Amino acid sequence: MNDSSTESCAVPDPRKAGTPTPAPSLQDPNRFYRWAVVGMLWSVSFFNYADRSALSAVMPLVKAQLQLNDAQLGFLSSSFLWVYAGAAVFVGYIGDRFPRKNVILGGLVFWSLMTFITPFAFTFALFAICRALTGLGEAAYYPAGTALIGDYHSAATRSRALSLHQTAVFVGGGIGTVIAAFIAEHYRWQYAYFLYGALGWLLAIILLFTMRREPNKQVGAKVGSDVSASFSLRALLVNRSLRILSLLFFTANFVVWALNIWIPTYLNRELHLSLTEAGFYGGTILNAASLAGVLLGGVIADRLIKQTRLGRFYILGGSLLSSGLFVFLIGWAHALPLLALCLAFAGFLKGIFDANIYAAVHDVVVPRARSTAVGLLTTIGFAGGGLSPLIIGLSTAHFGLGTALSLTAFLYLLGGALVLLARNVFSGDLVAA
Repeated sequence: MNDSSTESCAVPDPRKAGTPTPAPSLQDPNRFYRWAVVGMLWSVSFFNYADRSALSAVMPLVKAQLQLNDAQLGFLSSSFLWVYAGAAVFVGYIGDRFPRKNVILGGLVFWSLMTFITPFAFTFALFAICRALTGLGEAAYYPAGTALIGDYHSAATRSRALSLHQTAVFVGGGIGTVIAAFIAEHYRWQYAYFLYGALGWLLAIILLFTMRREPNKQVGAKVGSDVSASFSLRALLVNRSLRILSLLFFTANFVVWALNIWIPTYLNRELHLSLTEAGFYGGTILNAASLAGVLLGGVIADRLIKQTRLGRFYILGGSLLSSGLFVFLIGWAHALPLLALCLAFAGFLKGIFDANIYAAVHDVVVPRARSTAVGLLTTIGFAGGGLSPLIIGLSTAHFGLGTALSLTAFLYLLGGALVLLARNVFSGDLVAA
């Protein structure tokens, strides 16, 4: 491994069209492995989302077995997301201080253990504790995982690498939901948790022997005298672009987790679909459409960035504004074909957003602070995600589940408008980073 390879030290003008992209962060002999890293981390991300999506598929059965109301049912998902949010910034900091491989594999082993023992929680309190501890383990992955990809990929390929990695979110969420629903409907819902937990341990063993140590953690520290060899959380907190992106992530996660958690239950309760059918329409269609969006979003961004360095930010704002229109229609589309169409368009446009949010963060912070920055972004974003299952559960008594889901669209619209209005802030921080 050549530790001396770094991203280009050229500081392009982000407002200038046709700005050349920096050279790759690693030299040619490492080109294959840098994409192999994306593939290995893709498999980790797959189980990260398959595990957390299992509950949304079996919520009616868990509700009946534990005798819960909608607010308690929503709290089970909120407990996961709140602990995930609270831990993300700290494990992100750890990912910038210790080998990222160790942080990733340690989290994978722990969350797989918690997934495996969740079915033994026979009370509401124990189930909530297991969900919270699963969130603690899963929080270790995304900051370190995305930062590791950033270590291997410069701005020239970063959106494509991160968007390809992001597809695991939707494949894991979609397939994980359907498999859990099928197992629950034909066998017992607990078996899905046993399956995902055991496969997670197996994956950890495989990656222990196949994943190398990451490139030099000092990547970027020698690039110009303006890049400090140290950084602090305070320095990230005063980064205006990171604050705006974090707020944007808060609104986006509020909406997407409302849909991910409650759409299968809405289809089962209001349209009287079976668990497997509800898992397919509520999980697979939404995630498959997002998968298509994330693949296209990465390609579009890496091309648009050659014309303007603000390309990723324009895509972030436009995708949320467009997706909000279809989210609003979800609660009013009582015919299954129309509802499926709204879910598909909402998911596709949100996928374009997801393809670029982490790459945008990497653009506005120094390289060796990326794990901490993504951890901070995740903490704020998943705080919003943690609020939505509970708030939707509380709102059903007043508005009905469909209307409550539709009203979340206004957060997409506000977030999209915010990022487009802040383009001058992004321009300045692109130069500073």
